[in-house]
Amino acid sequence: MIAYIWAQDVNGIIGNNGTLPWRLPDDLQYFKQQTLGQIVVMGRKTFTGMGSRPLPRRTNVVLTRQDDFTAGDHVTVLHDKAGVLAFAEERPDQDLMIIGGAEIFRLFADVVDTLYVTRIAGAFSGDTRMPALPWPQFDQISAHTVVNVDLALTHTFEVWTKNL
Repeated sequence: MIAYIWAQDVNGIIGNNGTLPWRLPDDLQYFKQQTLGQIVVMGRKTFTGMGSRPLPRRTNVVLTRQDDFTAGDHVTVLHDKAGVLAFAEERPDQDLMIIGGAEIFRLFADVVDTLYVTRIAGAFSGDTRMPALPWPQFDQISAHTVVNVDLALTHTFEVWTKNL
């Protein structure tokens, strides 16, 4: 499986200055549940926005065009989509989870088959939007809404799979 996992506000904002524009603990817990034991692929900016530390108990991959980029222990640095797909193919017991940012989502749009999206009801300031996706090619298989005291943080966890 090749999946995207992300959270976005009502306007498609997914980031601001390399970090999330909101604080939503249950979304972070959901992200952790879905990605534990899997391969997580992120761009360099996403990696640095997370403090340049690998996510524990996951196979961390940073995809960057910078040939001299180093990420430290427990992080594999790759430089192209083909390299990421070959890396994942060598690990058939793990799913490939694309976690951002926008350029990385765009790059894998032709091969993604599962979407884990958290839709947040409010509008937030941000500088990064989720790229457009071919939604008619996907079928929603689940949705669970969590109402928050702060209505802007009310959110829905959705799972979509590519229709065949």
